[in-house]
Amino acid sequence: MSIRKMFFLLALTISAGCASDLFISHNGNMPDQSKVEQVQTGQTREQVLDILGGPSLVTGLSDDHWIYMSSTVEQIAFLKPKELDRQILAITFKDDKVSKIETRTLEDGNKIGIDSDETKMTDRDEGFFRKYFGGVGQYMPLADGKSSSDGNL
Repeated sequence: MSIRKMFFLLALTISAGCASDLFISHNGNMPDQSKVEQVQTGQTREQVLDILGGPSLVTGLSDDHWIYMSSTVEQIAFLKPKELDRQILAITFKDDKVSKIETRTLEDGNKIGIDSDETKMTDRDEGFFRKYFGGVGQYMPLADGKSSSDGNL
C-alpha cells in the first residue's frame, strides 16, 4: 500500500471519528413559563426577583432592563455550532415598577428594538492636539508649588 493511500485512510478515519462527536449545550437561566406568567406590569423589582430569581443580564445605566435568556446549541466536532432554541424575556422598569414585558424566540431572529436615546459625550468637541497634548507642561506633583529638593514634604 502506498503512503498516499495510508494518509488518505488515516485522514478518513480521523474525520469519521470526529464527525460522530455531537455536543448539545444548554446555556442561560430562563424561568419556567408558569413563573413568567406571574409577572405583571406594576410589580416592584423585589416582587419580580422573588418570582423569577436573578436575571441573566442587567442593562442600562440605572439597571432598568432585566434580561432572562436561555439557548440550546448543537455542535458536531469542530464544525460551526448551530443554535436549536432561544428564549429571551426582557423586563423594563420605570420608577422601580415593571412597565414592559417582552418575549423573543429563535424565530424572531435579530428583531431587537434599538433605543433612540443618546448618551452625551463631553469631549466630543475637543480637537486631536488638545485631547492628546493639552496637558503637556501642566503636571504639578506638589500642589503648593514646593519642590521635593526643599526637604519639606
